[in-house]
This record gives sequence, C-alpha cells and structure tokens, in this order.
Amino acid sequence: MMDAPTIGFDDFEKVDIRAGLIMAAETVPKSEKLLRLQVDFGPLGTRQVLAGIAKSYSVASLVGITAAFVVNLAPRKMMGLDSHGMILAGENLPATGGVTVALLSNAVCPGTRIG
Repeated sequence: MMDAPTIGFDDFEKVDIRAGLIMAAETVPKSEKLLRLQVDFGPLGTRQVLAGIAKSYSVASLVGITAAFVVNLAPRKMMGLDSHGMILAGENLPATGGVTVALLSNAVCPGTRIG
C-alpha cells in the first residue's frame, strides 16, 4: 500500500470525527460483511451507519461500545440501505485477518469531536 499524499491542516479540519455510542446492531440480509448500526452521536442525533465488519465482530459484541466515526461523509447506499457515516477501523495483521474498530473509552460522551 502506498502512503497517502500529505495534506494541510485545513484539509484535516474538514473531516468530522466523532465519538458514537452503538445502541443497536444487526446483520444486513444477503451480505456476509455488512452490519447495520444505530449510533448515538449526542447532539447530532442517532444515525444509521453500515459497516463492513461482520467477519470480525458479532452483533452482540458491538452494542454499548463507543467508537470513532466520520460523520460528515455524504450518505452512501449499500445493499439498499443508506449509511450516514463511517466507523474507523484498521486491518489486522495478515496472520490474524479481519479488522479492529477504533474504540474509545465509554467515558467519552457521544458526539464529542475527536482530533
């Protein structure tokens, strides 16, 4: 993988990363990797976010955790459902596979700006 181009601080400020508390999660029918999350972003409200993390996380393991999300992406339709954000996650080592979500302490209030 190549390094991404260097950006200025002004570009970084355009990305709105927030703490989100996952209130509910469910599998998306006919998809092996998508989960449908209902995420509390505090003053921003609750949003539906679709995440391709089903091979690494069970539905039950996600409910009640706080994670980092990008909240100012344009909505994206996947499997007929709209996603209003993106959960941040990184690829695991090749030997283990899957992804790990960027978890935050539950002490961080939903909607708190990160960065």
